[in-house]
Amino acid sequence: MKEKENSGRDVCRSDGGIAVRSGMRWPAAGLALLLALGMAACGQPTTAPSAGEDAQMPEGEQEPVTEALDPEEAVRTYWSPEELTQEWGPQQVVEHLFFHPLVCYPEQAFDGDSQANGIDDWMITVEEYNRILNSLYEKGYILVNMNDVWSEVTDGDGQAVMVRNTLMLPEGKKPLILSYDDVNYYEYMQGNGFTWKLILGEDGDLWSYSKDPAGDDVISQDQDAITILDQFVRAHPDFSLNGVKGCLCLTGYEGILGYRTNTAKEDNSAAFEENRQREIEAVKPVVARLKETGWYFGSHTWGHINLAGKSLDVVKADTERWFAEVGSLVGETRLMIYPHGARPDGNDVQQTGPVFRYLQSQGFRVFASVGTESYSKIKPDICAVICDRLHPDGTTLRWQRHRYLQFYDAKEVIDLSVRPQRDYDFGE
Repeated sequence: MKEKENSGRDVCRSDGGIAVRSGMRWPAAGLALLLALGMAACGQPTTAPSAGEDAQMPEGEQEPVTEALDPEEAVRTYWSPEELTQEWGPQQVVEHLFFHPLVCYPEQAFDGDSQANGIDDWMITVEEYNRILNSLYEKGYILVNMNDVWSEVTDGDGQAVMVRNTLMLPEGKKPLILSYDDVNYYEYMQGNGFTWKLILGEDGDLWSYSKDPAGDDVISQDQDAITILDQFVRAHPDFSLNGVKGCLCLTGYEGILGYRTNTAKEDNSAAFEENRQREIEAVKPVVARLKETGWYFGSHTWGHINLAGKSLDVVKADTERWFAEVGSLVGETRLMIYPHGARPDGNDVQQTGPVFRYLQSQGFRVFASVGTESYSKIKPDICAVICDRLHPDGTTLRWQRHRYLQFYDAKEVIDLSVRPQRDYDFGE
């Protein structure tokens, strides 16, 4: 095993009253530049301070030009092909965990309002997420791309079928898929304990934007699941196979990644469309950087619809809208992640109904639900894979400790000091 690195975290405050929390050490003046792009879509001023505008180079001298190295390059190239000697075959389980957006301000999320218990049920805090990542790393898991686990091939009869691939891993590592649902930064999350959007900093890196409970703007890399994992993998490059991070599962009805790229029935004004186009242009470099840094995308339907209870016509209209408003920005995907974990056409292990067949005809090949184990099955009658994911959240932390011990110990992860005072059972 290669020696792992450790990274420190510090908190600073930039000029102009913008709080900056970073997993990397940057000059305060330089951190203020992060607002240059990110605030444009928030309707706030985009003028950013610069350091040393009046400084003059001595006559006859030129300022040296240095090309900044992408910190992700060391992650992408960490494992050499010669080190990938362990075969992980089709009969071996590839574990799959998924998360919802993280609670970064517990005092807002768990303030006793009507949403507090729901957030407690389905979300985890930043601190809990950090504990889970550390445990996964210590237990020898390595992140792999869901798209690499299965391939579409042509069988001897000329039919397209899915096959489970043999993964080549470093010795002693176990493959793990991570996925993240609802990475849209819905409006209800604003002021309710979550980050508000992803932005691209002047340093070319991904950061999150939020407002803290005092109402101050916060630019951070240690408050959002995406940026936290980015920093964790940079500090522990052996946690990722070739720079892989996770699947971002997107709806579209309130835009994507914190940008209001969606159309709206109630407002067809020129001003709304002008703002929508600005949001579209603002999110494009964020999407590009996510792809560069090992993230990939899946559909969570446009409207977060229950596929088990909607008609084929509704599903068709929703899917067309997803392709138009989300797929057009993130590119092609063959990954369908069921909202609510609801499978179309009843139990799609046993039957393949019209909704499933339609979705498969639109290019989706891997269909992910929610279950009690990382189950997967190649369907025999159609070119598709169905699978289940496990869900680290408040509910499983409180009540299903035993199911997750191979990943982490809920008793050591859960932060009962910030969560609502509700019952739990660790099974002791």
